[in-house]
Amino acid sequence: MQKIAKITSKGQVTVPREVRRILGLRAGDKLIFEKDKAEFRVRPVRSQSTFSKYRGIGNPGIGPGRSGIMRWVRELRGRSE
Repeated sequence: MQKIAKITSKGQVTVPREVRRILGLRAGDKLIFEKDKAEFRVRPVRSQSTFSKYRGIGNPGIGPGRSGIMRWVRELRGRSE
């Protein structure tokens, strides 16, 4: 796929809609530009793992992280706080 974007006088670029959709970009997201030999690569900056939204999906009722697990274990043992 090839898409062309125009640079404004302020150095801004509008990322084409199809590219934003494929990369999962929304307003306020950041892009990183990487030089690779004679080419540049553009990719989104991910602050979280792309799988983080699925973490814990198989454990309904258990909160995230160590504290959630410890709370769940205490409730199982009958020692809720």
